[in-house]
Amino acid sequence: MKHTKVIKIEGLDKLYKDGTMALININLNVKKGEIFALLGPNGAGKTSLINSVCGIVKFSKGNIQVFGYDVLKEYRKSRSLIGLVPQELTTDSFETVQNTVSFSRGLFGKKKCDIKIENILKNLSLWDKRKSQIRTLSGGMKRRVMIAKALSHEPEILFLDEPSAGVDVELRKSMWNQIRNLKKSGVTIILTTHYIEEAEEMADRIGILNKGKLIMVERKNRIMKNLGKKIFEITLKKNIKSLPSVFNGFDLEIYSDTKLIYYNNPKNSKTIVDVLDKLKLHSIDVEDITTKRNSLEEIFINIVGQK
Repeated sequence: MKHTKVIKIEGLDKLYKDGTMALININLNVKKGEIFALLGPNGAGKTSLINSVCGIVKFSKGNIQVFGYDVLKEYRKSRSLIGLVPQELTTDSFETVQNTVSFSRGLFGKKKCDIKIENILKNLSLWDKRKSQIRTLSGGMKRRVMIAKALSHEPEILFLDEPSAGVDVELRKSMWNQIRNLKKSGVTIILTTHYIEEAEEMADRIGILNKGKLIMVERKNRIMKNLGKKIFEITLKKNIKSLPSVFNGFDLEIYSDTKLIYYNNPKNSKTIVDVLDKLKLHSIDVEDITTKRNSLEEIFINIVGQK
């Protein structure tokens, strides 16, 4: 390998023939061994970005390197380091699981190795289905076959474009565990997803695309800490119809006759202690307090809505 930096993207633009500007001045570095989640609404440019890195579409401007290899000038080398699981399930319906995965390995010039194929199928819980025709499998199993095909040539990087599309909740969580295991084995994973909880559960870093622009790249934990509001649910001993004027300027609202909701934004100087002190001062007795932090989905909606 020339470099330890997995993917380096500089000044990337993608203009389609119909005039659609899918990507605008994208600059991004992806680190070895991380799970990087790419979020954004439909049409934001997520698939265009993946396809540009994988050499499926020709970008209009900029530079992309995979482990230091230029994806245009050194396409075969850079592509050999990448496994891609596209959104669409495209595979030979009448072929068996084992044969289609073995065939994919051969396409990249890798020597036949039954042990490696066996390990991949076992790790993805597909070994029992190895002799089954793909057309007989469920949607979730077909998705696993696509992942197995992408891993067949032992890539350093795995792209997962909407890996949980059409997969039920139970199978989705099982797939999350498999992706974590891939990370432990040293594979760098870049995924796009509509399921915000998928990114919240697994990602180390998150990039947000909107209208072709990369509007944020940050560690997930830092996003949650800096942009997440801590929510306090305050249960009162007696009914309340309105709040005293002293609470003007507090992010406090009446949820029901006996319940208040207080949003503690990190940028706000007023704290829950201030709220409780003023409630006590006005003889409003508190029975219980519960806390939670708003989700990545709520943060995402707020960020995209502002851009």
